[in-house]
Amino acid sequence: MIRIIIAEDHQVVREGLRMFLDAQADIEVVGEAANGLEALAVVKETHPDLLLLDLIMPEMDGLEVLKVIGKEMPEVVVLVLTSALDDRMVIPAVRAGAAGYVLKTVSSAELADAIRSVAEGKPVLHPEITRMLMRQVRQGPGAIGGESFTQRELEVLSLIAHYMTNKEIAAALGISEKTVKTHVSNILSKLGVSSRTEAARYARQQGLG
Repeated sequence: MIRIIIAEDHQVVREGLRMFLDAQADIEVVGEAANGLEALAVVKETHPDLLLLDLIMPEMDGLEVLKVIGKEMPEVVVLVLTSALDDRMVIPAVRAGAAGYVLKTVSSAELADAIRSVAEGKPVLHPEITRMLMRQVRQGPGAIGGESFTQRELEVLSLIAHYMTNKEIAAALGISEKTVKTHVSNILSKLGVSSRTEAARYARQQGLG
């Protein structure tokens, strides 16, 4: 059972989320919060597996909540569910430790799948967020020779940052292990490194881990 807290300042959205999530056989909503300070208090009180977090909230915004969770309760997985699609919020949120970042435009089924994935340690990023991170990797201080990555390579690199094996990456992305090996080889070549450990270190420096 995945024990969840919903941190969302709009009551109607929060109630809708709770109704849907409580209907899932493997998900239990153990608390709610209408602002960032409440979210931290409820997390400390209930010790959930996962915090479903909006970034734009009163009292304390979601980014600050993420930073506190990362320092004080790193065992709590945070999945961002928000309408915010701004580089100034997205990139810091991912770098602050969000295990996933999905937009409120996702379907209910997609949200449930995202929750299950991050609870299993598999990062989930909305395609638009992936594109943002791709731009960061291309332009970041650790980019090698201006090489760019395909979206699939970036997804693989993100999973490498979580120290997943080729077999685990293949299962997470729904591709063959042979295809994963090809992507890993291309990634190492583009980064100019010789090991997965170096690639994982680079990915984490870029906010992908």
